Amino acid sequence: MTDERILDVAVIGGGPAGLMAAETVAKAGKSVAVFEKMPTFGRKFLMAGRGGLNLTHSEDFERFAGRYAERSDALRPMLEAFTPNDLVAWAQGLGQETFVGASGRVFPKTMKASPLLRAWLSRLEGLGVALEPRSTWKGWDAAGRLLIEGADGRQAVRARATVLALGGASWPKLGSDAAWAPLLRVGGCEIAPFRPANCGFDIGWSAFFSERFAGEPLKNVALGLGQARSRGDAMVARYGLEGGAVYALGGAARDAALAGGATLTVDLRPDIPVETLERRLHAPRGGQTLANFLRKAVKLSPVEINLLREAHGVDLPPAPAALAEAIKAAPLGVTGVQPLDRAVSAAGGVRFESLDGLFLKGRQNVLLAGEMLDWEAPTGGYLLQACFATGVAAGQAALGRLS
Repeated sequence: MTDERILDVAVIGGGPAGLMAAETVAKAGKSVAVFEKMPTFGRKFLMAGRGGLNLTHSEDFERFAGRYAERSDALRPMLEAFTPNDLVAWAQGLGQETFVGASGRVFPKTMKASPLLRAWLSRLEGLGVALEPRSTWKGWDAAGRLLIEGADGRQAVRARATVLALGGASWPKLGSDAAWAPLLRVGGCEIAPFRPANCGFDIGWSAFFSERFAGEPLKNVALGLGQARSRGDAMVARYGLEGGAVYALGGAARDAALAGGATLTVDLRPDIPVETLERRLHAPRGGQTLANFLRKAVKLSPVEINLLREAHGVDLPPAPAALAEAIKAAPLGVTGVQPLDRAVSAAGGVRFESLDGLFLKGRQNVLLAGEMLDWEAPTGGYLLQACFATGVAAGQAALGRLS
């Protein structure tokens, strides 16, 4: 064991929540170190950048806050204290200009995470933050000190406040493996079971459809499962469907899909009333095949036509009214969802009932932030915004504890 190390604040976890907590503390002139078990920081953040780094969303705040469903009330004060506009201003302060896409999502103009992360880490080092990769938290010793296992052995860290920002349980290869859960359960902390969130739905495609159309997009469709509704783009995968419109169905739809036997309906033309479709389908077909007729009369693509056949059978309804109804509500049997290690994010985590604010009950100098908390949200900027906002809130609460 090395000599005891003393810090004002120790941050465990080098993702967006942890780094934002460290920045908040360091700006107040306090000593802070970030311990990250992976060789580099922000690995999942960089993965998010592969899709253009959707930082946040520009929609009305009330609608934005509602995206967190049953956790909206718990997260609202933190989202109000660090809003989407604040996140945009923060990114711009790091030299990363942003723009609002057609869907309302906010992206850096570079469409990359790496320039922002490099600038951020440089700022943290300039503020005096000790960034320590390959440093794994192993719990506490009998004296309440943090035990950190690194390349040079184990060190004991006495911190006046600790922020745990260890991530959820998706993307374990990037460090989010929930290995921290047993360490917190020892103290009586309640942890909701982890489940995949923002995950693809399994559908029993035919071999032909799976092989021919995997990777094909479904543009501007409306989906329904139970009471859940969403609209946007989806992608055909070999196992089923994935993409923003699927993820936006939310947790209740995911739970129904997990149970198996659910039915997902697909409206291939949500902007066209069924009566209009029926009228177009009354046009003379002549010698055209049904596929060519649907392509010309309703502008259906090959993947959409074949999805109709997957839903309704190879022989589609011949009557225009029935065919129009089929286009507006193609039923697909959902057999399950993709596993946790293939999900964009995870539901579950430390229950808010185990917290006093963000402080862990039983350890009143320990705060939690980010995805290790029991909340979930669809993709669209909501995941990162909540990670940043809870990181800021944890940093501010840590400063309050120091004073």
